[in-house]
Amino acid sequence: MKLDLVRFYQASNPSKTLDLGKVEDRQYYIDFSSVRGSKIIKELERTISRLSPNEPTCQLFTGHIGCGKSTELLRLKAELEQQGFHVVYFESSQDLDMADVDISDILLAIARQVSKSLEEIKLQLQPKGFKNLLQGAAKLLQTEIELSAEAGIPGVGDVSLSTEDKELSLSLGIGRITAKAKDSKEVRSLLRQYLEPRVNVILESINQELIEPAKQQLKQQGKRGLVVIIDNLDRVDNTQRLPGRTQPEYLFVDRGEQLNKLNCHVVYTIPLVLAFSNDLGRLTNRFGIDPKMLPMVRVKQRDGTICEEGVDLLRRMVMARAFPKVEPLLRPDLIPEVFDSIDTLDRLCLISGGHVRNLLVLLYRCLQRDDPPISRRCLEGVIVQRRNELNLAITPDEWELLRQVATSKTVRGEEEYQTLLRSLFVFEYRDQDEYWFDINPVLAEAKEIQV
Repeated sequence: MKLDLVRFYQASNPSKTLDLGKVEDRQYYIDFSSVRGSKIIKELERTISRLSPNEPTCQLFTGHIGCGKSTELLRLKAELEQQGFHVVYFESSQDLDMADVDISDILLAIARQVSKSLEEIKLQLQPKGFKNLLQGAAKLLQTEIELSAEAGIPGVGDVSLSTEDKELSLSLGIGRITAKAKDSKEVRSLLRQYLEPRVNVILESINQELIEPAKQQLKQQGKRGLVVIIDNLDRVDNTQRLPGRTQPEYLFVDRGEQLNKLNCHVVYTIPLVLAFSNDLGRLTNRFGIDPKMLPMVRVKQRDGTICEEGVDLLRRMVMARAFPKVEPLLRPDLIPEVFDSIDTLDRLCLISGGHVRNLLVLLYRCLQRDDPPISRRCLEGVIVQRRNELNLAITPDEWELLRQVATSKTVRGEEEYQTLLRSLFVFEYRDQDEYWFDINPVLAEAKEIQV
């Protein structure tokens, strides 16, 4: 069978998130749970559908940048929907400025997305209290802006809700205000001055005017309940929010109790840095559960021997992108259409370190350089380019840290996390018995590591 180069290139786009609710995307999906140490998505799903289907649950999910969290959460969404739950999944970065987030911002984003989803399936909602809250916010913002204009202070735009807007759906009403807040620090500050003292009122409105009526009507339709999955909150910046408190610590530790008060099943993504923070114990106490962590695909064992199962699953992922319509058992016979040898494909899988997006980035660059079959020379050129890009960011002290990780297989504390893991210099792996860290294989071959 001849390779469709254009379709293969599009399917290999590292920025594309697979949505298992779509038939086209399901043909590309490979289940890596056997080489990630545990069936994390199964645990999240089981907690909701099997252990506590009728009582609200709040779970935390984290992992390394680009390791496939969004794809796995969309898999969770698809599986829960198959079991009869109504699932609201959204990417919080669409509603929030991730450099500057507060609890009221998160709750408004949840209210907007939940109300939008419920409106789409024609549920009858009467969020009178919530609409009054929005009207109060809009009136305050508009008054402040008009006063600023009269005083000769540059304004920040019109954020009022007109008489006609009062009849808008709740989701559109929230969207009108939060869109302005996301784009303007001034509007965001004014909105918070009004909303933060009313966070408990917002929570009560969400629970009583959205979630509880929705759960009742969903059950009348034969649904088992409501699940909200908030993706991309792991991307909030690790900046100082208060003296001695970073934004992730402030949101999920100091204010985590409020995030835990929604009366439905909720899954939050949280920044991985919290797993290396001294506040991990407090975080667990706030939510009553440990965060679930998605590590890399295991391509090598701790002792450095190749994990054949992990490499094989990555091979399958690449070949599924190349020939989605071909039976999986027949795809290995088509490797010569994509690579000059299976060794070149294996080299791609191993050098990725089991980081799915890294693999796709390298593959994407190979396709940009030349037509398949991809040669070993082409791949090695792309690897060198990637190594040089990473090298530019590494200081002598960081090279020393990397050499220590190569020997100890450990990373300790928040400072080393910020230096090594957040920059994708080091990856985390797990099996059923233990977890360990190792250097990004692209860097492991650098001459600085061999010193």
